[in-house]
Amino acid sequence: MQAGIESISIYTSQYYLDLKALANQSGEDPNKYYIGIGQQRMSVPPPDEDVVTLAANATAQALQGIDTTALDTFLFATETGIDQSKAAGIYVHELVRLPKNMRVFELKQACYSGAGGLSMAVPYLLHHPDRKVLIVAADVARYGIGSIGEPTQGAGAVAMVLSTNPTIMTFDLESGLYTNDVMDFWRPNYADEALVDGKYSIKMYITALREAWQQYTGITGRPFGDFHRFVYHLPFTKMADKAHQFLVRHANAELNQEEWQRQIDDAAIYQRFIGNTYAGSVFVALTSLLDNSQEDLAGKRIGLFSYGSGSVGEFFSGIVQQGYKAYLKKALHHEIIAGRAELDYETYREFYTFKSRLPTDGAVMQTPKYNAGRYRFAGLADHKRLYEVVV
Repeated sequence: MQAGIESISIYTSQYYLDLKALANQSGEDPNKYYIGIGQQRMSVPPPDEDVVTLAANATAQALQGIDTTALDTFLFATETGIDQSKAAGIYVHELVRLPKNMRVFELKQACYSGAGGLSMAVPYLLHHPDRKVLIVAADVARYGIGSIGEPTQGAGAVAMVLSTNPTIMTFDLESGLYTNDVMDFWRPNYADEALVDGKYSIKMYITALREAWQQYTGITGRPFGDFHRFVYHLPFTKMADKAHQFLVRHANAELNQEEWQRQIDDAAIYQRFIGNTYAGSVFVALTSLLDNSQEDLAGKRIGLFSYGSGSVGEFFSGIVQQGYKAYLKKALHHEIIAGRAELDYETYREFYTFKSRLPTDGAVMQTPKYNAGRYRFAGLADHKRLYEVVV
């Protein structure tokens, strides 16, 4: 018996900023972003969208055709929490009308927590084969107007239904792990934007990849050649190039650039147009690979690496299932990404700074209405967040 993905779907904001707008604002060549970090656009949430609405939209899509009565666990992974006590998943649970007889809680460890949830869910399912687990990873990446990290911002969510009927992908039980207390990226409780030491974070990412890979191969004995494709956490698209070049050298794999590039390129397509989705990043990349690969990946082993600054890394793997393409939501995902509205720079700044104007004294506030999909953040009253279903 095996456990894995029965359904997977992504969602992102219906608005985006082309990075040429940032380049024009600072008088730089757009290719600094288009080529230098591999990013073309970044999704920007409007005032009435947050991690709850992003997650609810992704969840509703992933649950299409799923028997929700078998769901008994909902793990919400995010580093964009909206409350120090109440899990954001509780709001999602109500919005999408999930069963009452289930557990819901929130996971946090920078961009790693979605993979952490997966590591708990698979063994649970093997002991409870009649159950299903919902994992949702949703985040809004914010670094600050004019900051060095601004071009790598983004917003999005990925929802996965895991079960012992894995029509899309099964996961191997073995993985390689690495944790180290470093300060490469963090966000204090009093800050709205993340703080990051970019060069140091890349170094720590590679260190975690090396250590996790070495443990994984030591446990499994699987060589580099056992993997057909690789999927990485993508704070920006070019990070996959840096990571995979390192791994190819470290594993002494004899591949030319065209060959190793082919192993990672399809997984980076969505990232280029959405931007960083933090906890959801590695699974957005997996969705991109499955949706966009022209090759039939059935029966192929995929290597995945998740990294969360601070830091935790995990290398794990899975096998794509026969007939998986029939269960993908490729057309929907392409429609969502292609159908977004482009923002000018001034409107982007207006959207970005709206969060700083939210009342903190319990006053009533209604958010202006934009296109936030089926669910929206309606406002605040008496220190309570209000959400509504859009008819």
